[in-house]
Amino acid sequence: MRENIIHKSSELFLTLGFKSVTMDDIANEMGISKKTIYVHFSNKTKLVEAVTFHLFDTICDGIDEICDSAPNPIEELYSIKMYVMQHLKNEKTSPQYQLKKYYPQIHAQLKFKQFEKMHSSVQDSLQQGVDTGVFRNTIDVDFISRMYFTGMTGIKDNMFFPPEQYQMEYLMESYLEYHLRAIVTEKGFKILNQFITKNQS
Repeated sequence: MRENIIHKSSELFLTLGFKSVTMDDIANEMGISKKTIYVHFSNKTKLVEAVTFHLFDTICDGIDEICDSAPNPIEELYSIKMYVMQHLKNEKTSPQYQLKKYYPQIHAQLKFKQFEKMHSSVQDSLQQGVDTGVFRNTIDVDFISRMYFTGMTGIKDNMFFPPEQYQMEYLMESYLEYHLRAIVTEKGFKILNQFITKNQS
């Protein structure tokens, strides 16, 4: 039952927003009593927390699978971008923004976990790129991975990139190309160019 509640709540939160969905809405959607939800989650904040970290773990698992099977670090980053975009496609509201506004502590925890995960995964990817000659061997792997996270977080800030002016897909695509062009070797540039030509969004 706990898993079912998390699953249904995830759908509702991503579609309607963390703030808009009430415990009554979830109970009605599931055809159960509100008491049943409270058996597993003492309040809405606990439920939001469980949903947030469940979604985070699901996305991390998907990213790990991509990293294990990608032919090179350039295609790996593009595949991760596509995977994340598919997850965002279901978001009719701006969950990150609502989470930050109404559940700042959960948002701060999530951001830290995202940084830990992305920092180590991007570091591995960058090092592999250096070792295989697609990224320059003079790059500072730790610095670049931190910059990549900062940029990926920054493009989601509605103040800098208003959604009515910029689509998320365009932002992610443009930032990824910007990031890669700064670090590729000639060998990497050929792979990047072929990939961009083949996969124009």
